[in-house]
This record gives sequence, C-alpha cells and structure tokens, in this order.
Amino acid sequence: MDKPWLIDELAYAGPEHLDEDFVAGFDRKQGYPDPARDIAEFTALGLGAGSAIVDIGAGTGRFALAAATVFGSVTAVDVSPAMLGVLRERAAESGAGNLKCVLGGFLGFTHEGPALDGVHTRHALHQLPDFWKAIALARIAGMLREGGVLRLVDLIYDFPPERADEVFARWLASGARDPRLGYTAEDFTEHIRTEYSTFRWLLEPMLDKAGFDIVTVDFPGPVYGAYTCRKRG
Repeated sequence: MDKPWLIDELAYAGPEHLDEDFVAGFDRKQGYPDPARDIAEFTALGLGAGSAIVDIGAGTGRFALAAATVFGSVTAVDVSPAMLGVLRERAAESGAGNLKCVLGGFLGFTHEGPALDGVHTRHALHQLPDFWKAIALARIAGMLREGGVLRLVDLIYDFPPERADEVFARWLASGARDPRLGYTAEDFTEHIRTEYSTFRWLLEPMLDKAGFDIVTVDFPGPVYGAYTCRKRG
C-alpha cells in the first residue's frame, strides 16, 4: 500500500450501505431526491454536452443517471459494491453508454485523463472526519480544470454550538415514523453520534483552502446545506 496512513473509507460509510435490502429501499427512504437543481447549477455555469462530470458517493444513481442525459460523460463513484450493483443495472436498462461506474471514494478514486469540468457529491462527505474532508476537497480540486465546478450537497450544521440541544430536538421530532418511508429519529440520532457532519463555519474555510470560490449557498434549514463552487485559477 503506497499510503498506509489512509483510512478505509468503506469502514466509515456505514454498514447499512452494504446491505442489499437497505440499498433496495434506499431511494424510497431518501424521498426520491430530484437531481434537477444540481444539474441546473452546473448548466448555469456553462457545463453541457461536452462536459465531463464525476459523482462521488453516487449511491443508486439518482444524479448520475440524470446527468448522463445532459453531460458528455459521467463517472459514478461509490465505496459500496451493493450500491454500484444497482447503479450498473439501471445504467444498462437506460442505455447510458456515457456513464461509467467505479468502486472507490473521496480518498481512493483517481481520475485519469483531461481535467474534469465538474464534480458532484450528495450526502457523502459527512462520512469523513474533518481532517479527511480537507484532504478530499483538495483531491477534488486537483481533478478539476481551472473554473471547474463543485456541487456539494450534504448534512452540514448551520447553528452555533450552544444551540445544539434545541436544533437536534427539533430534527429528531421531524423524523419519519416508518423507516421504510424516511429517516427516523433513531436514524438521525445515529448520524449525530457516529458520523461526521461539520459546522458551516468549519467547512467553508476548507473549501477556500482547497482553492474554491463559493458561487451559491443554500441552507434550507440548520442541518442541510448546498454549495456551488468554482475552482480558482
């Protein structure tokens, strides 16, 4: 192993992402998120039919499959063989010949070829502790061309630490009753305790240090956020 100090991203992804039964109901539990906004953020910054996109933490392919109908090439990357198995089947059924599936993650995936036009990631970066987030963002910047676009959507905390009790109480109260139909209070509790969502005021300096300028920011609530960024020259 060239870098024995690297973590095993699969061990951080959560065992549920390796469970074929969980993966089979993943889109339903996520609420069938619409990738249209994410695609629109890329196209608004000039990406289109000639653009090469990588989706890291692609899951079952909600974004990647839609992106393949808009952009020239899409590479879907995920650490879960079960997720990629579903995505490969869907790609074959859709006839998306410009969609490639790769087993890997933020730290292990290596892009080969010309610099990318865009990178997308949704609800995946939070699986890494902050040190590794910074490494991951620097690696993403290294894959992108000057002016390339990063679209980052994740569970990110937009509140001061002293409001954690209040914010988390409301978040847990909003959980679904049926785990098949959405994330429950138990799911949110497990996320808070064992995963690595970070504060907005810690993440934004990481983006800056990695070489990104933030173009748009959207926080619809105190625990979810979305960024569109451009790589500086």
